[in-house]
Amino acid sequence: MSDPALLKRFAAWLQPQPSAEDAERSAFFQDGIIVLDTNVLLSLYEYTETSREAVLSALERTAGRLWMPYQVGLEFVRGRRSTLESRKRALADAASEVNKKLMAARRAIAEAKNLVCFQLDKYGQAHKEIAELEAFAADSAVDAHLNMYRQEFKRHLDMLKTNHGLALNLSDAEDPILARIAELYAEGIGQQPDDVTLRRRLEEATAFRFPNKIPPGFSDADKETPLKSAGDFLLWEELIEHASQIPQAGRRVLFVSNDTKEDWYEPESRTSSSRPWPSLFDELKRRAGADLRIETPVDFYGGVKEFLDAELAEDTYAEIERVSEAFQTRVHDPRLVVTEETAPHFDPPEGLALTAFESVGLASSTLRAAAESASPSHRMFQWWLVGVTAQLGRRAPRDSEPSVDIAAAARSSEPPSQDWIPGTAMSPGEWLHRDSSWIAPWFMDLLESAPQKDRAVLRRLAAQQAEDNRRSGS
Repeated sequence: MSDPALLKRFAAWLQPQPSAEDAERSAFFQDGIIVLDTNVLLSLYEYTETSREAVLSALERTAGRLWMPYQVGLEFVRGRRSTLESRKRALADAASEVNKKLMAARRAIAEAKNLVCFQLDKYGQAHKEIAELEAFAADSAVDAHLNMYRQEFKRHLDMLKTNHGLALNLSDAEDPILARIAELYAEGIGQQPDDVTLRRRLEEATAFRFPNKIPPGFSDADKETPLKSAGDFLLWEELIEHASQIPQAGRRVLFVSNDTKEDWYEPESRTSSSRPWPSLFDELKRRAGADLRIETPVDFYGGVKEFLDAELAEDTYAEIERVSEAFQTRVHDPRLVVTEETAPHFDPPEGLALTAFESVGLASSTLRAAAESASPSHRMFQWWLVGVTAQLGRRAPRDSEPSVDIAAAARSSEPPSQDWIPGTAMSPGEWLHRDSSWIAPWFMDLLESAPQKDRAVLRRLAAQQAEDNRRSGS
């Protein structure tokens, strides 16, 4: 007796969560077509040279069954340059941030010396000890010590550049990754959809699927243009079309992506971890007669080693996992609340910090670069700007953006934490309620680096936020 209609028609929803132990998993690696998402290809620019070579060698085991949707190819050739630029900025920002911290340490040592000398003079008239302390902590002596730290920190940052193995000013013709990828795929790349097909797919995405939150791609609905919003859906439509043309016996598709947000995966519940949306498996089966498997790069490369005998060391796996996590932290569950503790670990959604920047009339190229930077050192500023502009009604929040609970200043009798700076550190003309205000140390650093005009805008935002928080009791 065949299965009842209910069990057949909703089979995808009734299947258990995919597992590395699934009996049919090996068939996807050995017989199916393999589709790597754009973020998996761009990850190659993030690996060290040794790990990158190991990963490319592993991918060679899949040559002949790799297939690249046109949409992935377009995003890859466009995105590789910005990925290199992000790495270049991150390293430059790190060097600059190290120097700022060392200069702050220099000032702190001088202030500590002056404090002790003042006490020695006031209560001990210890002129000899003061002279000795002045010599011990003279600027030249402090600079000599700090220079040892500076050189050691610089050595490690330079090592990162060397281990990367790619010149940061690389031209397209000199890009070895681009050449290897082109060789791996050969002719296995999708054709560009014609204008009529593209327009039809865009209309389906924006008018029907995204409003109804039909995966994939609906989490990107608020991007700048319909074409940018529909990238995942365009990829998906190409994948379905290509899968329908594969001989019936081998219609298996292994899709590999770092993207685990809610338009690809069901949100996690209290009792189970998230799994790819069953509707994706159902749609591919219904429209193309093909079976689907979705894996993250960490699982995928483990499968390449297990089923295709690729050689991947533990250090390479660790790097694959690290890079994958970095890509995943750029995508957010809108239910998250970003705080000072979590902000350094997440990039804001694409373009959101720049939108917040422009909404309050900030203008300097220095702060604009910080708003657009991929460096973790700028995330606190970016998230605060996103949060404060929404809180004060300076822009309309996106439907999908997380809540932000980060303050740059506070009005209270006691500081929020011990490292916050009293408002009296600001001049009377710069800050109202100086005697009852506290300022976050990261915000003081930001003000020091900002041009005068933007500094005034930032101070007003921080002061208004502090007053708003005081009135609301938060």
